[in-house]
Amino acid sequence: MDLIIPGSGLIIWQIIGFSILLYILAKFAWKPILSALEEREKSIEDALKSAEIARNEMANLKAENEKILQEAKIERDQMLLKATDTAKQIIEEAKEKAQQEGAKMIENAKAAIETEKLAALEEVKVQVGVLSLNIAEKLLKKNFAEDAAQKALVEELVKDLKLN
Repeated sequence: MDLIIPGSGLIIWQIIGFSILLYILAKFAWKPILSALEEREKSIEDALKSAEIARNEMANLKAENEKILQEAKIERDQMLLKATDTAKQIIEEAKEKAQQEGAKMIENAKAAIETEKLAALEEVKVQVGVLSLNIAEKLLKKNFAEDAAQKALVEELVKDLKLN
């Protein structure tokens, strides 16, 4: 039982040793330990404050980035709208120009057709005239193959000349 219940002398020596250790610790180690703990606590608080500041800055940067991204999206949408409007305008101008060119080509074709038509009519008239002359020449040759018919025509023409 000596191990379970210590003797009174042992308890006194343990109290004296503990008191000396406590005095030495209080005199030399307690202040440095407390200052180290306070310094550690202060550094942890500073780190937490820095982390909070960094978190706030990150939130601000994130909000600013989102704002910039939103502005960029709006600008992109405006640029796309402008590009679409410009493309529509260019297409409309091209259509108008094509219609004008088509109308001009049609007018030129009509004028060319009219010119060709007049030229063809003129050529037909010339051909009809040539054919008429050829027919008339053949008829006259046939009718005036005899000398008496020729003399009668000449006399008739001379009479007409005198009357005028």
